Amino acid sequence: MKIEMIHEAKEVLRGVINKTPIIDASLIHNNLWIKAENLQKTGAFKLRGAYYKISKLSPEERACGVVAASAGNHAQGVAYACRDMGIKGTIVMPATAPLSKIEATRSYGVNVELVGDTFNEAYEFAKELVCKTGAVFIEPFDDEEVIAGQGTIGLEILEKMPDVETVLVPIGGGGLASGIAYAIKTLKPSVRVIGVQAKHAPSMKVSIDDNKITEAEVNTMADGIAVKKPGNKTFEICRDYLDDVVLVGDKEISATILMLLEKMKLVAEGAGATAVAAAVFHKISIDQKKTVAVLSGGNIDVNYLSQIIDLGLIKTGRRFSVSFHLTDKPGNLKRVIDTLSDAGANIITVEHDRLSNEVLKHQCSVSMVLETLNQQHKESLVDRLRNEGYEVEIRKGELIATDIDE
Repeated sequence: MKIEMIHEAKEVLRGVINKTPIIDASLIHNNLWIKAENLQKTGAFKLRGAYYKISKLSPEERACGVVAASAGNHAQGVAYACRDMGIKGTIVMPATAPLSKIEATRSYGVNVELVGDTFNEAYEFAKELVCKTGAVFIEPFDDEEVIAGQGTIGLEILEKMPDVETVLVPIGGGGLASGIAYAIKTLKPSVRVIGVQAKHAPSMKVSIDDNKITEAEVNTMADGIAVKKPGNKTFEICRDYLDDVVLVGDKEISATILMLLEKMKLVAEGAGATAVAAAVFHKISIDQKKTVAVLSGGNIDVNYLSQIIDLGLIKTGRRFSVSFHLTDKPGNLKRVIDTLSDAGANIITVEHDRLSNEVLKHQCSVSMVLETLNQQHKESLVDRLRNEGYEVEIRKGELIATDIDE
């Protein structure tokens, strides 16, 4: 890997990609800026590496066509390049990939094959397809030219913000992180480059900790980085050039997606929001450090968006469930509602049950979903319930309030 390759990729991509903005994100965290690759053509950074790689194919290789495996964003990057260069392409995607990403990939005119439930299953099928057809396989991350294409983001960050001190980068297979880390550390070694993975897809962190490529189980809403193990090249570069790798949970990712929507008016998919989540939830200290987080993609499945928003509201204390065990006598439900109203809580749903076998004689059960302003408001509501004579406990995130003022 040479820095000259990344500079060459920058020239090849000139006029092809969007030179995405770096946006002040002080509304969500001090000292934070966002490199908005969700505003890239195809909605994600993957176009950079895919286009540069395909541009380097010989006429003979182009005539054979290309094959790629992807959960969505690499698929669209390859498909865009195929359409732009007039090359036949086949993309293998997991059957579990978001429908929006499948249809977006097809819209560029390539053939799409749905195979398996995970990226790794799709990847193995794609490699078999290459053997049968003689097409050229376009690696999603473990390829120097793909890495170089992604590394152009590092050049743009240093060009736009030469005084940057920390860069946060999402990691799946490691192509983006290795490209950016190599570019930035080569040109300005003093900059910290931190990789960020989903807590339940930690293959790069585990591999670096073990100092060998290690497979990890994946079970995360961030489908774009749900990769079981890193590539050989990306592992070596990330191990040598990243300062650290940190993890964020799915609820933290969901809360960050909601925050980006509400405060920054930016749409982020799960994988795209991970680097921002690391800053927002203090996985790495960026106090007094001018920090850029790469928002790597915005191709979120709108059918899934409402669930993500709900998770974000729960994580930030703005929505939660509460169950009341009440003495069944007139006025008790009104007392509950008046207490909640006086505390400024909004009742979204309410369910009253006095006939179930699980409800004791002379008692009733009331279940509600409440809306509050934030975690502090939620905690003040709990204090208010206790002051009004309810015994409150928390089980798996749900409040249980029992009337003890009989």
